[in-house]
Amino acid sequence: QVQLVESGGGLVQAGGSLRLSCAASGTIFSINAMGWYRQAPGKQRELVATITSSGSTNYADSVKGRFTISRDNAKKSQYLQMNSLKPEDTAVYYCYVNNGQGYNYWGQGTQVTVSS
Repeated sequence: QVQLVESGGGLVQAGGSLRLSCAASGTIFSINAMGWYRQAPGKQRELVATITSSGSTNYADSVKGRFTISRDNAKKSQYLQMNSLKPEDTAVYYCYVNNGQGYNYWGQGTQVTVSS
């Protein structure tokens, strides 16, 4: 059984930083893309960042230059470094892992709250 466990969320003041981690446990025969989505209250879930197996990254325009996604394949883990946080970054952040066969595993979500 595959589980994704997220950590690193919390409360931070505007302009501060947080680092989210997402570690996969269980057997995943192949890991393709990894990434993060977020969902703010009353809003649709939106893509924040993705990273392919070769290390190519993609970011939402709203976080470009502030967030950095990275991965450690040996640890089946990914990270989201979030700098210069804004109140509008407040959301529940979800990580996912794509197994290369069209299936995504999801984390349980971690709350990020940015106070003004």
